[in-house]
Amino acid sequence: MTILYLDCHAGISGDMTVGALLDLGVPLEHLRAELARLGLPPGSYELSTSRTERHHVAALKFEVAVHDHHTHRHYTGIDDMIAASGLSEGVKERARAIFWRLAEAEALVHGVAIDEVHFHEVGAVDSIMDIVGTAICLEYLGVDAVYSGALPLGSGFVETSHGRLPVPAPATAELLKGLPVHGECGPGERVTPTGAAIVATLSSGFGKRPAMLLEKTGCGAGGKDFPDCPNILRVFLGRSVETAGHADEVIVVEANIDDSTPEVLGYAMERLLEAGALDVFFTPIQMKKNRPGVMVSFLCRTGQLDQLAELLLIETSAIGLRWYRAGRIILQRRSIEQQTEFGTVRFKQVFDNSGKLLRATPEYEDCRRIARERNIPCREVMERLQRIGVPEK
Repeated sequence: MTILYLDCHAGISGDMTVGALLDLGVPLEHLRAELARLGLPPGSYELSTSRTERHHVAALKFEVAVHDHHTHRHYTGIDDMIAASGLSEGVKERARAIFWRLAEAEALVHGVAIDEVHFHEVGAVDSIMDIVGTAICLEYLGVDAVYSGALPLGSGFVETSHGRLPVPAPATAELLKGLPVHGECGPGERVTPTGAAIVATLSSGFGKRPAMLLEKTGCGAGGKDFPDCPNILRVFLGRSVETAGHADEVIVVEANIDDSTPEVLGYAMERLLEAGALDVFFTPIQMKKNRPGVMVSFLCRTGQLDQLAELLLIETSAIGLRWYRAGRIILQRRSIEQQTEFGTVRFKQVFDNSGKLLRATPEYEDCRRIARERNIPCREVMERLQRIGVPEK
């Protein structure tokens, strides 16, 4: 699997992203030819790159000179343009997803429906180039997964078509929800709405660089030269390191409870699993005032956090919770049906990275059903099914 890691120590913007990806080896002519598929008027823009440096660190500056200035563009118009273009389906999917995320944030900030969102700076030709250009470069490089470091919040004010806004700008702040941020950088706009939308949409995980066989690095330069750190976006391209299983990232949510009944907690577990939690478990703990309690924990994806956290707070007596990101390594698995002496039974197969079958286990619910129907011990059903084995394919 090809991995791209975004080192956003100084921030991220659309032009910094494209510049960094071009620095990895994407030909500018390829980018020009693919962007022409959008069907924008000939001569309405011009793309260029130049070598520069930020704090004596070499980087590539990507620039779009816009000759056809449209101050207002609806989200629907941009989305329709990308959908109707001659770009590949993969590029369309990534670019449209980024613009959708951006439109959601703008709609929330301005209190309008998504279809009514007008883009100003974001909807200008240069930002369309940045977002679609990012998707084109990722496809050229064959990137399967994107990961990102924490993002700087910045401070101060920025001048926009909406007037003078605090940093981070409202749309940027909305896009940063649920993402790791820090305040280590100095003043200035370090993350633009376009940059935040790219990270929020494409990143599969955040934090330290994932284990990879590093192949290339690239640097994209920002427009300003901040005094506190080099204003560059570094990107790392490589292949995932083979492990015992597939690595991914989950959210771990925990709440300490000392005043809920077992019935309430059991029902909460059922509701969380039904709502899509990856796992739910209870841990006995000793709380203040020497009260025995229970720590309720569940695992979920980033996009599930708000919904499942609200469900936990509604269904239990918890008055708060904590959450954090955790990496995990999982083996490949699949469920198949197999004809046995007891009829059709579902088995869970587990494989290593090479596709070799490690084990196959009969599903407990099927074993339980058979035991009741045949009036034999469940243990015996499981042992007999385990002995028959299942084919690898």
